[in-house]
Amino acid sequence: MSAPLLSTHRLEAHYGDFQALFGIDFEVGAGEVVAIIGANGAGKSTLLKLVAGAAEPDAGSVTLGAGVVLGYFAQHSMELLDGDQTVYQTLEAAFPAASVGSLRTLAGCFGFPGDDIEKRCRLLSGGEKVRLVLARMLYDPPNFLVLDEPTNHLDLETKEMLIRALADYEGTLLLVSHDRRFLSTLTDHVLELGPEGPRCYGAGYREYVEASGHEAPGMRALQID
Repeated sequence: MSAPLLSTHRLEAHYGDFQALFGIDFEVGAGEVVAIIGANGAGKSTLLKLVAGAAEPDAGSVTLGAGVVLGYFAQHSMELLDGDQTVYQTLEAAFPAASVGSLRTLAGCFGFPGDDIEKRCRLLSGGEKVRLVLARMLYDPPNFLVLDEPTNHLDLETKEMLIRALADYEGTLLLVSHDRRFLSTLTDHVLELGPEGPRCYGAGYREYVEASGHEAPGMRALQID
C-alpha cells in the first residue's frame, strides 16, 4: 500500500478560548477527492489552512508525502492580485514561457474573451477575480489542490466549467464547499467534522447523504450567485 499524500496526527487549533479543531486524525491518498463538511464553526476552513501551511497548529502535526506540490485557493486569494496588472499580465507573470495564444485561450475559457484580458485587476468584480485566480491555478496545476469554497461568486456557466476541469484533474483534491452539485459530482470521500469528533466516509457526497439520511449543514443547490 502506497504512503498517503497527506496525514494529520492529533491536530488542534485554537482561537483564544475557542477550540476550532481537536484531535483530528485523517489521511488522504493519491488521486482522492475529499470533501470536508460540517456546521459553521466546525473548523473546515481552519483545517484547510493548516494543511496548506497558511497557519500553524497549536498541537499535532500535518505531514505531506514526498513529491507533493500543493496549490491553495482561499477566499483571501483574490486580495493577493496586483490591482495594477491586467488579466493578461497576471497570467503572463505566472507562466512567462507560455505563448500569447495559449494564455488568450486560457483567459477565454475562464470568461475573459477578447479585450477583456486588458482589464485591470482592481476593476474586476468578485466573480471575475475568482475566475482569474482559478485560471492561474489550473493552467499547470500542482498535484494536490486545496480549495476553500471555490464556487463562491461564480455564475452557473463558470461553475459548470470548473466542475468539468476538476473532473478531468488527475491529482488529489481536498475541498470545502456548500454546493451540492459540486460535491456530488466530484467527491469520492467525505470527512465530517462534528462535536463527537471527525468521521470519515469512504465514499462520495451522494453516498454520505444516503448513509447519514441528511444533507450536510448549509448545503445548497447549484445556482447563480
